[in-house]
Amino acid sequence: MAGFPEAALERIRAARSRVAASHEAGDAFEEAQAAEELEDALRVAREHGLAVPDADESAGP
Repeated sequence: MAGFPEAALERIRAARSRVAASHEAGDAFEEAQAAEELEDALRVAREHGLAVPDADESAGP
C-alpha cells in the first residue's frame, strides 16, 4: 500500500512547516502544538518502519 507512506511523510512535512511558521511569528502556543503534532507524526512513521528524512532533506528545492 503506497498511500500510507506518502501521507505519513506529508504529515511530517506539514508539521515541520507549522513549527517553523509559528516560531517565526513568535506564537509560542501554536509552536508547542505544532511540535506535539510533529513528534506524534514522527513516532507513527517510525513505528511503521518508514525512513524519515531530516528536516533539511524534506524542505525540497
